[in-house]
Amino acid sequence: MKQQIVAIMYDFDKTLSTTDMQNYSFIPALGMTPEEFWGETGKFSEKTGVERILSYMYMMILKCREKNIKLTREFLRNCGKEILYHPGVETWFDRINKYGLEKNVIVEHYLVSSGTTEILEGCSIYKYFTKVYGCEFLYENDVPVWPKLAINYTQKTQFFFRIAKGVTEVSNDEGVNAKTDKQKLRIPYQNIVYLGDGMTDVACMTLVNKNNGHSIGVYTDKNEASVKQIKDDKRVTYIAKADYTEGSKMDRIMKYIIDEVSTNAMNQERESLLND
Repeated sequence: MKQQIVAIMYDFDKTLSTTDMQNYSFIPALGMTPEEFWGETGKFSEKTGVERILSYMYMMILKCREKNIKLTREFLRNCGKEILYHPGVETWFDRINKYGLEKNVIVEHYLVSSGTTEILEGCSIYKYFTKVYGCEFLYENDVPVWPKLAINYTQKTQFFFRIAKGVTEVSNDEGVNAKTDKQKLRIPYQNIVYLGDGMTDVACMTLVNKNNGHSIGVYTDKNEASVKQIKDDKRVTYIAKADYTEGSKMDRIMKYIIDEVSTNAMNQERESLLND
């Protein structure tokens, strides 16, 4: 029987981490509070009309220049070392991978974030992802000169198709847009899971749901009501508290999905053998 692949797509900020990744070290290094930095970013976006993700990337450069901080890749990677996660996150990946293999299922993890790739590169869980997509700077002489990649909330949807087709390089536009028979997808749409914490993830959740995949809304005490509303509006399949420990609802949902993929594969194999 062919081994199945399950792809889990994750948002990062507040889904895996407890707050926005820039809040832990980067913004304090500027001598600012998160409220000050994000407030100025919002005002800049409103004043100039610059898209909000590009605005925060610009403000990172501007504020570092004002504070005489060299905005290098290494500086940002060091900021990733201080990130805090929801319970169970750091043991989640090995645990879920092991469970998948017990069910003859390979589990691959993909991070799709509007946060900063260079910060993600320094975080302790970076090594577990098959591919990480985030906002990234283009550097010349170790100085950021242009956005290399910027991912806003609706642009995240392209990565659903990239992952399914196995076209993971963002520079490959032809491959991701080419017509592909569903039977030839590297990962079937129904084997893709998306985890996100709120309204900014709805576009991805809706896309995954429409293609018979699975979406999980992640909540804490702060956003429980809004995530439950998304569930009531049928824009997400499941909701679970931001607890990734063994035996938690999140853990049980993911294992159920893996079981379902495994069972479907066995049923297809049985039908094939009966009809051969």
